[in-house]
Amino acid sequence: MSSRYRIGIDIGGTFTDGVRIDRASGTMLIEKSSTTPSDPSIGFMEVLNRLVAESGAAPGEIEFVVHATTTATNAVLQRAGARAGLIVTKGFGDVLEIARQVRHELYNLQTDKPVPLIAREDCMEVSERLDYRGNVVVALDETAVSEAAAILRERHVNSIAVCFLHSYRNPIHELQAQRAIRRVHPAADISLSSAIAPEIREYWRASTTAINAYVAPVVSTYLDSVERKLVGAKISAGLHLMQSNGGIMTSEVAKRQPVFLLESGPAAGVAAAAFFCELSGISNAVSFDMGGTTAKMGLILDGEPRVISEFEVGGASGSGTGLAKGGGYPVLGSVLDLVEVGAGGGSIAWIDSGGVLRVGPRSAGALPGPACYPDGGSEPTITDASLVLGRINPSFFLGGAISLRSDAARSAIQRRCADPLGMSPVETAMGVVEIANETMAQAMRLVSVARGYDPREFALVAFGGAGPLHANALAAELGIPRVIVPPSPGVASALGMLASDIRHDFRITQIQLLSRLDLAATNQLIDGFARAARDLLTSEAIEYRNTELSAYLDMRYVGQSWKIRIPTDTMQIASGDLVRLKVAFDEQHELTYGYSVESEPVEVVNIGLAAIGRISKPSLRSVPRGTPNPIAAVKGEREVYFREFGAYVTASVLDRYRLEVRNRVVGPAVVEERDSTLIVHPGFEAEVGEFGVISIRPAD
Repeated sequence: MSSRYRIGIDIGGTFTDGVRIDRASGTMLIEKSSTTPSDPSIGFMEVLNRLVAESGAAPGEIEFVVHATTTATNAVLQRAGARAGLIVTKGFGDVLEIARQVRHELYNLQTDKPVPLIAREDCMEVSERLDYRGNVVVALDETAVSEAAAILRERHVNSIAVCFLHSYRNPIHELQAQRAIRRVHPAADISLSSAIAPEIREYWRASTTAINAYVAPVVSTYLDSVERKLVGAKISAGLHLMQSNGGIMTSEVAKRQPVFLLESGPAAGVAAAAFFCELSGISNAVSFDMGGTTAKMGLILDGEPRVISEFEVGGASGSGTGLAKGGGYPVLGSVLDLVEVGAGGGSIAWIDSGGVLRVGPRSAGALPGPACYPDGGSEPTITDASLVLGRINPSFFLGGAISLRSDAARSAIQRRCADPLGMSPVETAMGVVEIANETMAQAMRLVSVARGYDPREFALVAFGGAGPLHANALAAELGIPRVIVPPSPGVASALGMLASDIRHDFRITQIQLLSRLDLAATNQLIDGFARAARDLLTSEAIEYRNTELSAYLDMRYVGQSWKIRIPTDTMQIASGDLVRLKVAFDEQHELTYGYSVESEPVEVVNIGLAAIGRISKPSLRSVPRGTPNPIAAVKGEREVYFREFGAYVTASVLDRYRLEVRNRVVGPAVVEERDSTLIVHPGFEAEVGEFGVISIRPAD
């Protein structure tokens, strides 16, 4: 029996989304189910089983399963990871407690640093020391390591992080420590900083390794459960996981390096945006993924998602803006440049102590859900506000699978928000939507303007179940000239995983002046990375011809703390490339920070390599061509409230599944499909392109 189906499943805070692509015909089947927070694998299998059953497929016809999971992230946010230990150089046992000087609320005298994920009593010091060049100054006391491992074993600590000073230059002591731990505590998961984050900045490296150790047992248990259930369903296709860097990896690699799953779901959305940019001939775009719990924004530059080298997880700021730095746990590693805010369909509207209407970051989640759900909660949400405004069809939510209660939505808004404000439910509902829009617009400015890019020169790719409801208004606010809404936007992240390649990143710190770069040693490192990358990709069944490698240098002006990643554009750096790399750095520095100093010397901080294993991409089914008149797709009309009119107005309602290429929809209009609803505002028009992709622009 030949394999032909590829399945992607994304577990979000509210819904679990699934996509099945028929490789032969390009036919796409979608499924959504409420997320099961107590055991996400239940929702995973429910969606997968539906996809298989509705396809009429035999288990053996499933050739590929890829998954985005919030398991690692939730373990950090909810402090539900394993009890972990940390072994460090003598004198540095307080590294996680001291953390760093950055304060996420600069003028708040009561603010606290995030509580370390590893308790101070489980941080063990051992005698050893390397200098900054990696030379041994004090030999490792392996007896002390064994004693520390024995103490941790007696405390039932089964996951251990090891982070020694300057191990990024020489892993010898960490490897010796690993062997010593194995002899005393063979059942322990061991995370070495030299393998997880071989870079300078001790606290960042320790934090990254500690997080890996903290979530490793939880992630491994979850993935083992999923794999057992796949075997029980007689699906032999190997399980792949979405990474924070926009690539995918096998479950075996994910169990060893779960820290790189922390932005798994949001990264899948940016990958989906890049896929539809390519289909639509767009080079630069802002991705906008609004689900039930959060909204995520990313950046597509020259057709590729923008990648950065560090981020934070588990921010302590309660603002819900996602803009504060220093409130979370830092992570070193390649990750897509993302801004995430607490503004999803389930985000709760509330009145603060000053009598001001606020929205989010707290969410109604999957349980109990918005007030309008059949068994929903009592607090109003953005979804409830959209329902009151007529933007959502209560009889066609999830294609009619759920009937929404308009009276419950209006009652919740009136009781919790409108009455305390002395406003009508409709005015309050409009306020809820506009406050959420401003929060998301602020995040979009951060991911574009604050990075040195003008959003007026970009398109906006909108998806997620709630994204198309808000995209038109956000584009108008930011002056973005074009909105792209892919087919089945509510499950676009799941599709994005099927459009992603396998990716692994290799890097090491080697600080030296660019002008005096040791070319022989640098090229030798790149060659070593290339060999390791090809071996790893070969173990993941990637053929040599489908392997793409690209080297890069992380650089900074001498004296700076922060670095900028510059591609080398070659796998062997020659002396003639150094001037070009300096110019490229100055240009990127100007774009990022608004200035550059060409006369200042530049130093290389890290040498790295990105390894891509290309896999086949989904082929979407073509949509029939029609005329500009979409009359065949018109379902009727509905009264919808728009701020532009300050009143309910009659809007056309169209069935997206009956739209054809070249159809034009003039606002105000509502385009409905099973997993999402698109709002076209007055003064705008939408046009259907290839594969049913909808573009929204200002009307002529």
